Amino acid sequence: MKKLVRGIVEFRNKRLPKYQELFSSFANGQNPDALFVTCSDSRIAPNWFASTDPGDLFVIRNVGNIIPCCHQDGHSTADESEAAAIEFAILNLKVADIIVCGHSDCGAMHALLKGREKIEAPHLRAWLRHAEGSLDRERKGKLSPENELSQQNVLLQLEHLRSYQVVKEQVLSGKLNLHGWWFDLYSGNVFAYEESSQSYVLIDEAEAKRIIARLK
Repeated sequence: MKKLVRGIVEFRNKRLPKYQELFSSFANGQNPDALFVTCSDSRIAPNWFASTDPGDLFVIRNVGNIIPCCHQDGHSTADESEAAAIEFAILNLKVADIIVCGHSDCGAMHALLKGREKIEAPHLRAWLRHAEGSLDRERKGKLSPENELSQQNVLLQLEHLRSYQVVKEQVLSGKLNLHGWWFDLYSGNVFAYEESSQSYVLIDEAEAKRIIARLK
């Protein structure tokens, strides 16, 4: 807590003057580039590793970067928080891209591998049911089990996203792109899932050009 308080003072004294014009513009509303779904893990900082400024990302953070799938009746299978953020991002903010970003050494994936029924915290045990399907997905065995599971969980959550009618409609109309990313805590590298190779590819200059070329 002391670090946070001191950080606010340091930001106010040293960095805020450089951002004053940007913050003043926020009075007119927000216009983010993308909806970014990631884990609550304190080591994940998308504004840092994607070199973005305040206002660039509309963010959903929760344990395991999870999006509960949607019923055929149009309502989420869990609470409305994630569903509301998806609808707001698409219908109000008009984002053109949604990114689901998992990461290495994810505590939620460790818990799933040990068995969800062994989790003592009742709400966490219930919440992780929305990621349990990733255990049944094929894993290639190139990474540690929890990291393989984390990458598969990203793909499962993309499937859950597609169960929302508003997402499905926007994707079919070409107005929305879905992306699966994975952040390696130990190297600081970010990988993007490529459907053509069915694998995660390091986002270097070449991969960045491929991604940008596909954007509508």
